[in-house]
Amino acid sequence: AFDRLGHLAPIAVPGGDAAAREPWRMAAAAFHAIGRADLIAARFADEPLADGVAKILAAGLAPRTSSAGRWFDAAAGVLGVSRRMRFEAEAAMRLEARARRPIALDGGWRIDDGVLDLRPLFARLAEEADAAIGADLFHGTLAAGLADLAGRAAKETGLRTVALGGGCLLNRVFSSALAAALGDRGLTVLTARDLPPNHGGLSFGQAVIAGAEPSGKD
Repeated sequence: AFDRLGHLAPIAVPGGDAAAREPWRMAAAAFHAIGRADLIAARFADEPLADGVAKILAAGLAPRTSSAGRWFDAAAGVLGVSRRMRFEAEAAMRLEARARRPIALDGGWRIDDGVLDLRPLFARLAEEADAAIGADLFHGTLAAGLADLAGRAAKETGLRTVALGGGCLLNRVFSSALAAALGDRGLTVLTARDLPPNHGGLSFGQAVIAGAEPSGKD
């Protein structure tokens, strides 16, 4: 059992699974979220489905997710790093490759009732022409925002140890920035070493639990 103490603000996923393969759709969702839906047509005029995606977002018909991965995709789409992916996490990998020195944008996030809102960051990214600068701002601000969220939770609960997991932690730029930001707040950080932090580690844990359960056979 666990208590969910905080999460990223949900973002629309126009097209469902298609949005996980086409970062331009997540960029459109980010533009809509910051009140700049006009940028959907301006940036993606050559996408035949851009107008339809804009209408879906305006009508509030798209499902929503608080997945960090979709926010990475949104950043890659907004910065023009990736529109479509040929393999899983390609957009996030391309975004990571652009980063040089992560930096947190002053005022780049808000936290309300345990919800980390990245819209201030994306309002800035929407105006950034240099993908490298944008990548630095995204990685640094997301790490700082999450550290802020964890720091508040630590004060509420008295817990001082943070375990980092999830596919986004395979991103070394982000994982290093996040670990440093948490450490600066006096928190003990646990990171994956012998197993990967993503599905591989999760699958191993599931196998261990399954193996420990009685088979039910005599």
